Amino acid sequence: MNAPLHRELPPAELNAARALADASSQWDRDILRQITEYVAIPAKSPSFDQDWAAHGHIDTVLRNAASWVEAQKVEGLALEIIRLPGRTPVLFFDIPATRAGAGQTVLMYGHLDKQPEFSGWRQDLGPWTPKYEDGKLYGRGAADDGYAVYASIAAVQALKAQKVPHPRIVGLIETCEESGSYDLLPYVDALRPRLGEVGLVICLDSGAGNYDQLWLTTSLRGMASGTLKVQILTEGVHSGDASGLVPSSFRIMRQVLDRLEDSKTGRLLPGSFHCEVPAERLEQARATAAILGDEVYKRFPWAHADCGGSSVSALPTTTDPVQALLNRTWTPTLSVTGADGFPALQDAGNVLRPYTAFKLSLRLPPLVDAAAAVQELQALLEDNAPYQARVTFEPGGAATGWNAPDTAPWFEQALHAASRAHFGAPCGFIGQGGTIPLMNLLSQGFPTSQMMVCGVLGPRSNAHGPNEFLHVPYAKRLTAAVAEVIARMP
Repeated sequence: MNAPLHRELPPAELNAARALADASSQWDRDILRQITEYVAIPAKSPSFDQDWAAHGHIDTVLRNAASWVEAQKVEGLALEIIRLPGRTPVLFFDIPATRAGAGQTVLMYGHLDKQPEFSGWRQDLGPWTPKYEDGKLYGRGAADDGYAVYASIAAVQALKAQKVPHPRIVGLIETCEESGSYDLLPYVDALRPRLGEVGLVICLDSGAGNYDQLWLTTSLRGMASGTLKVQILTEGVHSGDASGLVPSSFRIMRQVLDRLEDSKTGRLLPGSFHCEVPAERLEQARATAAILGDEVYKRFPWAHADCGGSSVSALPTTTDPVQALLNRTWTPTLSVTGADGFPALQDAGNVLRPYTAFKLSLRLPPLVDAAAAVQELQALLEDNAPYQARVTFEPGGAATGWNAPDTAPWFEQALHAASRAHFGAPCGFIGQGGTIPLMNLLSQGFPTSQMMVCGVLGPRSNAHGPNEFLHVPYAKRLTAAVAEVIARMP
C-alpha cells in the first residue's frame, strides 16, 4: 500500500469577531492601565538622558513590561531581560510553535525608550501626565511605541484563546530606539542563533494614513544628524562696538547652510543625497493619494495668520497629494531641531554672540547610504569657512533607510483579509518619513522575511511633539489584525 502523500495543510482560520472581542476586552481590562502607568515614567532615551542608568526609568518600564508579560502565563513562553555591559537592556521572549512542521519564526519588535518632553502641550496635558479622553491616551511614548509589547502578547493570546496553531514567535523589545538603536546590533548578533529562521517580522513602531484601515509601511527614510557650530569670537562683545566689523556667527551659519540647502525651495543640493523612486512606490503613492486626498497635508497643526481681517492657514511645500507623499518619504530634507549660543529673549542684550550652534537632522531617501552621507556632509560644511571662522560639524547618529522587500502573495492576501475583517476596508500601503534602524538590519540578516511594519501613529498623533496620543480604538483593531496575519502565515 502506498504511503499517503504529504500535503501542507492550510492555516487554521481565526474567528475575527471573537479575536477583536478578546483583544478589546484585554485592552479595556488591563492594557490601557498598564500603558497609562508607562506614560507617567520619564524613560527618556540615552541621547536625551545621559544618566539614564542612575535614574532607573528605563529599567523600571522594562521590568514593568516583563512582569506583565509573565503574569499573562502564555503557554510555553520563556522571558528574560538581557543586559550587555555598558548598554541599554532588552526584553526577549520566546513562544514555541504549536503548528506541526512550522520551521519559520515570527519576530515581534518594539521599544520602550522615549523622546524628551518638548514644549507646547495643551494646558491640561503633559508628557508625563497621562490623560484618557475620547478614545485617546495622551502622553509621551504610549503610541511610539510603549504599547507594542502589550499588543504583541495580546495578539498571541487571541490565537491561543481559539487554539489556532501558530509558528514559533519571539519578541525583541529594545530601549535605545529613539537614540538611533546604536545598542541594538550587539544584541541581535548575540541573539541571532536563538532567533532561528525568521519568516515574518512584525514591527509595531510605524504610522497609519488614517484610522479606517490597516496600513503597511513600505519604506522608511534614513537619518543623519549632528551639531554644526560656527564660532567667530572667544567671548561676546558689545554689538554697537563690533557689528559691521566682526561678522555675525549667525550670518556665517546661513552661508554654510546655503551650501547644503536651497532655502527658497528646501531642496538639498548634493546630488548624492537623492535617489530615484522605484516604480512600485510611485504606484503605491498614487493609490494612497487617492484614498487620503488633501488629508495628506491638512492633518498637520498649521499656524494661522491675519490677512486683511481674515484668518489664513500656513501652506505646505505642495498641495498635490502624490507629491506630498513623496516629499515626506523619498525626498531628502533638512531640519534644525535645536540651537545653542542664544540667550533667552528676556536675557538678550546688545551683545554680538561669539558662536551659533544648530542641531541638524537630515532625513535621507531609503536607498541612500547614511554613513557616506555623513562624511560628505561634514566635508561640505567644514571646508573653506567664510572669514576663516571656526566651523565644526560633530556627527551625531546615522541610520540608512529601508525599502520593503517584494510582498509574497500569502502576505498581501493576509494583510487585506485582516484589514477587511477588522476595519471593513482593504490594507493601505504607505511610505513613512521616520527611521527605524532595525528594519534595514533585519532585511539584510533575513532577506527572505516578510516585513509587517505598521503602527498607530495616524493623523495628529504627533509622536515626538506636544499632545502625542495613542488612538486606543485603532490599537485594539490593530492587535486583532496582527493575530489574523500570524494565523494566515503558511
